[in-house]
Amino acid sequence: MKKLLAQLNIARMQSNSIDDPLMADFVSQIDTINALAESSKGFVWRLKDDEGNATNIHPFDDERVIVNMSVWESIEDLMEYAYKSAHALVMKDRGKWFEKFGKPSMVLWYIDEGHIPTTQEARERLEFFQQSGASEFAFDFKNRF
Repeated sequence: MKKLLAQLNIARMQSNSIDDPLMADFVSQIDTINALAESSKGFVWRLKDDEGNATNIHPFDDERVIVNMSVWESIEDLMEYAYKSAHALVMKDRGKWFEKFGKPSMVLWYIDEGHIPTTQEARERLEFFQQSGASEFAFDFKNRF
């Protein structure tokens, strides 16, 4: 069976709410960046609610932590989107809206084609990666499997 790449990225807002004026610039870019992802080479799926984004999905105990989860054809396709598109400009400004984590906030893992990862699955992968480091179970761009 063909393998696809799943990714989870979390960020902890500096404010207590996505509706805080501090987050307005970030929020104004969400739809554009999500549309860019969906039209990018290798994009398969992304986590979203009925409103089309994931800012109201909170799989972590901290309500200030927002998530981005998606599935891609390959690690190269995800890297192209993340680092060589307009998404990279948003990442460059992330310090305006989000706190720095003292541990990894992104994780990658392989899934079977047709599988849609759950937020619980993603949380388990991230927590494993934070505690045990890179392995075939959970890894990052620098430590690929």
